[in-house]
Amino acid sequence: MSAPAQPGVPARIASARAIDAVLHEGRSLKTVLAQALSDIADARDRALVEAICFHALRHLRRYRFALKQWMDKPLPARGHLLEALLLAGLAQIDALALPAHAAVAATAEAARSLRKPAFVGLVNALLRRATRETLPASTDPAIAHSYPDWLVARLRADWPERWQEILAAGNAIAPLWLRVNAGAIARDVYATRLREAGFAGHAPDWPPQALRLESPVPPEMLPGWSEGLISVQDAAAQAAVAAIAPRPGERVLDACCAPGGKTAALLEAVAVVDGGIELLAIDDDARRMRRVETGLDRLHLRRRVRLRVADVGAVDAWWDGKPFDAVLLDAPCSATGIIRRQPDIKWHRREHDVRALTEIQDRLLDACWRVLAPGGRLLYATCSILRQENAQRVAAFLQRHADASERPLDERFGRAAHPGHQRLPGDAGMDGFYYALLGKRLERK
Repeated sequence: MSAPAQPGVPARIASARAIDAVLHEGRSLKTVLAQALSDIADARDRALVEAICFHALRHLRRYRFALKQWMDKPLPARGHLLEALLLAGLAQIDALALPAHAAVAATAEAARSLRKPAFVGLVNALLRRATRETLPASTDPAIAHSYPDWLVARLRADWPERWQEILAAGNAIAPLWLRVNAGAIARDVYATRLREAGFAGHAPDWPPQALRLESPVPPEMLPGWSEGLISVQDAAAQAAVAAIAPRPGERVLDACCAPGGKTAALLEAVAVVDGGIELLAIDDDARRMRRVETGLDRLHLRRRVRLRVADVGAVDAWWDGKPFDAVLLDAPCSATGIIRRQPDIKWHRREHDVRALTEIQDRLLDACWRVLAPGGRLLYATCSILRQENAQRVAAFLQRHADASERPLDERFGRAAHPGHQRLPGDAGMDGFYYALLGKRLERK
């Protein structure tokens, strides 16, 4: 019978394996962590693993640069798990500022447990050096801020006066934004309940149902979660529902609805006593649609919406011919506006992906326009900060459709992007998000 692992070693092993799965198997951090954390009983260890992984991926290029400067020779060709362990070690020392003895000893011992006994000394020496010295720095902004070269170039071109702020914001820890279910409880009443439970929440002037917690916590710990009083949703995403502003009795389409946050917000925005809305929510991924159903069940909203697994772009396969008064299209995109929440986006996206995404965005815009009633409105939204996916897509759409015009949005939706409005990451504590509200001209009689 093998001896039990030393304290802290299993958490370092779990972190290294998760980082390795993201970097060398192409898996998403969210999926990897969901699996890894389910096997860890201690809540403190779960939080530690999550923090190590997030920081290692946020600062990947900076850490790799430091290791390259300090090592006499590179790691062996099949040493990617060892590299992941070293990245986890640097994250503990540099970003998390854990006690040196704990970070170094547990991480070095993890190398032995991972059947890398020949490298225990190397891990120990490199991490001890990191506790004594400042990490070597590069003058290359892509390395210093730890972004791929192509994305830094895009951001410099799109946002010449803000690109450095955007890079820094993408590496910041995001606050936890909540959306209070207006149909179940008033925001100020819930805010009081939150304070009484020991959580400090800030209620901004807008969006009207938003609450912001600076220190993220597992949402299941918050009062009213199981009762469906709140949801986790960044304020920038909440703003999309405010822009489309559903009205009682309207027929509304939520295109590309998964994971379902906006679906629920649309239903919460119009009370049943006012007539509610006739909502159809569509997504082409059956697995993600099950997440939508689970979320709606928790909020007691499932019966108020029709869900359909379908390709929104293949209109003839799902549309009954009855036009919609309003369409919310939160289109598939590069997700470059939410890197602070999903740092693996930096390493999974490629420049050629953006071109492929723009073709999908154009196709979905045209399809949604086809099902929109004359006089209706369509909100095109993305969590991207690249002009190619946002203002350029809407400008091209307006050229293709003579019956389309841009409807005004105010400064609450970010800076004017001509057309549309763009919020950059960190603005008012929100994610990066793009909004363009389009109106369909009434038919002439």
